[in-house]
Amino acid sequence: MRYKNTLFYFLVTGASAAALYWILQRGEKLEHLAAKPGKDPDIVSSWSIFLDSLWANVTHPLAILLAQIVTIILFARLLGWVCKRIGQPTVIGEIAAGIMLGPSLVGRYLPNVSAELFPPESLGNLQFLSQIGLILFMFVVGMELDLKVLRNRAKDAVLVSHASIVIPFVLGVGLAYYLYEDHAPSGVLFSSFALFLGIAMSVTAFPVLARIVQERGLNKTKLGALVITCAAADDITAWCMLAAVIAIVKAGSFVSALYIIAMAVAYLALMVWVLRPFLKRVGELHTSNENLSKPIVAIFFLALLLSAFATEVIGIHALFGAFLAGTIMPDNLKFRTIFIEKVEDVALVLLLPLFFVFTGLRTQIGLIDDPEMWAMCGVIVAVAVVGKFAGSALAAKFVGQSWKESLSIGALMNTRGLMELVVLNIGYDLGVLKPEIFAMMVIMALATTFMTGPALNLINWAFKSVPEDGEVKSQQFRILLSFANPERGRTLLRLANALIKKQKEHAEVTALHLTLSNELHHYNIDEYEQQAFAPISEEGVLLDQAFAQKFKPSYDIDADIALAANEGKYDLLLVGVGQSIFEGSLLGKLLGFTTRIINPDLILNKVTGKEKLFENSPFDERMRFILARTEVPVGIVIDKGQVGTDHVLVPLLHQKDRHLLHYAEKLVRNGCTSVTVFDPEGLSKSKKEIREALKHIDKECPGKMTVIQGNAPSEEVLKAQNLMLIGLESWKRLLEQQSPWLNIAPSTLILRA
Repeated sequence: MRYKNTLFYFLVTGASAAALYWILQRGEKLEHLAAKPGKDPDIVSSWSIFLDSLWANVTHPLAILLAQIVTIILFARLLGWVCKRIGQPTVIGEIAAGIMLGPSLVGRYLPNVSAELFPPESLGNLQFLSQIGLILFMFVVGMELDLKVLRNRAKDAVLVSHASIVIPFVLGVGLAYYLYEDHAPSGVLFSSFALFLGIAMSVTAFPVLARIVQERGLNKTKLGALVITCAAADDITAWCMLAAVIAIVKAGSFVSALYIIAMAVAYLALMVWVLRPFLKRVGELHTSNENLSKPIVAIFFLALLLSAFATEVIGIHALFGAFLAGTIMPDNLKFRTIFIEKVEDVALVLLLPLFFVFTGLRTQIGLIDDPEMWAMCGVIVAVAVVGKFAGSALAAKFVGQSWKESLSIGALMNTRGLMELVVLNIGYDLGVLKPEIFAMMVIMALATTFMTGPALNLINWAFKSVPEDGEVKSQQFRILLSFANPERGRTLLRLANALIKKQKEHAEVTALHLTLSNELHHYNIDEYEQQAFAPISEEGVLLDQAFAQKFKPSYDIDADIALAANEGKYDLLLVGVGQSIFEGSLLGKLLGFTTRIINPDLILNKVTGKEKLFENSPFDERMRFILARTEVPVGIVIDKGQVGTDHVLVPLLHQKDRHLLHYAEKLVRNGCTSVTVFDPEGLSKSKKEIREALKHIDKECPGKMTVIQGNAPSEEVLKAQNLMLIGLESWKRLLEQQSPWLNIAPSTLILRA
């Protein structure tokens, strides 16, 4: 009976396999295909058939499309990481990846690879998928616009916004006058060519600008609010102008375009006065993930697709319909956040990079092949910068902004990014732009986006405040605690409080919370910050512990944690330990070595000597990166439950563990009941500095310290402790030795001096 199920399983599968084999053997006798003479039909023909079948599978349109998507995403992520490391938006790397995969690099130097990976007949599929990605992206852009804020700040922003459009638009039309004769496609009217160049010069990349404002912590300043409002107004105005220009180009004349414009106005009225109230009502009834069911989601996606379809049929491009559908979504911030999260990952991570590469396949930088052409490219970039940067800055100064704020607004409004590529591709599809002008304009989009960060840094440097003479560095004990999980933030704050509880007038605590920029939206950033800090604020009230609150969107959280600690020159950085995604799995055992080699950050740290590449580290890659980059003392908290400080264990396993006694003394001074020092090597007697430190603690707080020796602390001693203070190297050594007492050790604070 014990093996009944197993026996039945093998009998059924065995009988089925035998029957299948018999049927196939009988079926072969029905075949009437004759083998070719001179060849072994079982070996040569079968192998040839297999190879032909394999090649047919590889060259199937679906297989080619999937290979293209995999290549594009990997390349875009890699160059996006490079840009992130040099302080640039990842979109620049993704655009550069598209250009490099196109004829400008891969197509020029590896033509066979380009021909196999991107055959001309496959580009149609890539284009349609990229257009779907753009439609979803423009829908998100529309939802990110906060029209209420736009109305409230319109008086301050309208002049700056319109100046940032009108001035570069006029300069672009003027530039078209000199380019039209030699560089406009044959048969294209001057008005169409000039209007498209004017629009291309006028666009601002609202999504990229919003994330730069967040990443630099400007979102809570008047400057940040003004520039976000200006960019939003710029986006709406530019897209309305673009719709009119597309109508004129497609109609062939201004009079004919009036019919298209009339249909567009009727469509706009239908969206605003009919569809918007209906969607608002639906949104009010469904504001959480629980009740936002699939049929409800389908309603909003249908609204998006029907809007895009309508504008495509009218003749003002599907992207305008997607953008408008986003703007009429319900104003409820919670609803918009939920819906954006449903759309954004697929649109930005999977589909949008396809658009960058498709643009790159069209961008032939090799056409700019002489000094005169490069000079013309330089003129285009110069006109774009002067029009947008100078126009925005002068208008901001006119409305009363300082020179620093005015120049910063000019630098931010000069960001073009993805929105520029959208306009250029529309012009290219309509036949308004020739390939060489298209390539020059793509270079302009990259250059103006790339210069935003350096320009802001230069402006801040030029207007930096001079410190007052005689300024003295604070003598307070300053703790920075960095948390991702709000509940872990509670633990870190309790531990910080235990170190300074009775010396608060000589101490300072700062709580830092970073989140990825691409997971935030400018309209809900305040709400997100409030939610992130709510638990730690509650804990601060219970502990009567004040702390400074520091929140920042980031492109690179690990690097920014280290940067914040180093620039602030804190006395201690407290962080919670994370776990590797591979920990405890077979995949982790297989990849535990290789992930160290292929991780770019670890390679950089190896080259610079900050980390041993083959070291058996107990921490995940993020924690190792923070340890390698941080110059101040670091405390890593491993919470095995409730972290307490009534009874503290301090293992002294190495002479370098002397610094642990500094923190043990702080705990004792601020209310710790007892400290048990585990000294298996007899360092408390043999090392003078350790002996003196222990005497000092005992003198300041008599009766609160006990020194024990032996091979390991007893189970009774370990279970009596709330917290263990241990040095980083000692912790690694215990792990390597697989010390059994670590399994029953209390919550731990690992300290690196």
